[in-house]
Amino acid sequence: MLRLLASGCARDPRPGVFARPAAGLCHPGHRQIRQASDTPRNQPPSSEFVARPVGVCSMMRLPVQTYPEGLDAAFIGVPLDTGTSNRPGARFGPRRIREESVMLRMVNPSTGALPFQSLMVADLGDVNVNLYNLQDSCRRIQEAYEKIVAAGCIPLTLGGDHTITYPILQAMAKKHGPVGLLHVDAHTDTADKALGEKLYHGTPFRRCVEEGLLDCKRVVQIGIRGSSMTLDPYRYNRSQGFRVVLAEDCWMKSLVPLMGEVRQQMGGKPIYISFDIDALDPAYAPGTGTPEIAGLTPSQALEIIRGCQGLNVVGCDLVEVSPPYDLSGNTALLAANLLFEMLCALPKVTTV
Repeated sequence: MLRLLASGCARDPRPGVFARPAAGLCHPGHRQIRQASDTPRNQPPSSEFVARPVGVCSMMRLPVQTYPEGLDAAFIGVPLDTGTSNRPGARFGPRRIREESVMLRMVNPSTGALPFQSLMVADLGDVNVNLYNLQDSCRRIQEAYEKIVAAGCIPLTLGGDHTITYPILQAMAKKHGPVGLLHVDAHTDTADKALGEKLYHGTPFRRCVEEGLLDCKRVVQIGIRGSSMTLDPYRYNRSQGFRVVLAEDCWMKSLVPLMGEVRQQMGGKPIYISFDIDALDPAYAPGTGTPEIAGLTPSQALEIIRGCQGLNVVGCDLVEVSPPYDLSGNTALLAANLLFEMLCALPKVTTV
């Protein structure tokens, strides 16, 4: 189903025995937390004991395994950019995000979240996409995520262009039924087609609406902006019941009050978070395929994700990081931190 990131990753064929990364992550500094059942939980190694350049390039240098059983949550890469309409390169996003994730640590002092004391987490590697066939890639993604979700594992996805959210939500709906959606983006991604094609990164949420994958009264889109071909580009979204929050309505203000309203709207039913890095202003996140000026700030992005604590989050993705346009690595660093914040916002994470 999923491919390991490196041939050096240990593989254990025995059921219930988790694979461990090679080269450094088995150092004494790579500790594990014991659960009540005496099964150890994975956690990132401390740079006090293991140098950051050491080990397999996994998300947060967590153990890598090829199966979701036994995991509460997992990071998964989907290195696909065949659906990109402008600047390519998002296929390299998962690898670059993993590289920058070495700066992440175990706990979140700002929110009090203790994800690795609460959940069993690992890196499941990458979905083996077909770069030459977008339809086939979507089939592969859906099948992979159906297995992940069926195992009771919450996926946190490293994209990849935004096309990937469509097959992921197909898998989500198979288990949960129509889900709520918190969509953070510069674009609504509800176009019908381009160049005669109905599947690319500008259409995933229209396809989701058509297939009944979304609870449309619980869809909120934040950060939307940019020029358009019409004066009413959000008519379709609002006609479906979506709440569209424009970027200019977020300028120079905290989004904590907005997220209070979002929590009320979402209630206790399942919700999926889809975060396109181009929601952020290109001054902060230049490494993306379709940048738009005057976007959100990193602190507003944190407010949005932290505002999801207490919601029934069943999956998340961070998409559209394009490393060829990210010379400093700051876009990927920001993406890695936002994925960590998503992990901290999951339902079973203890906060103190």
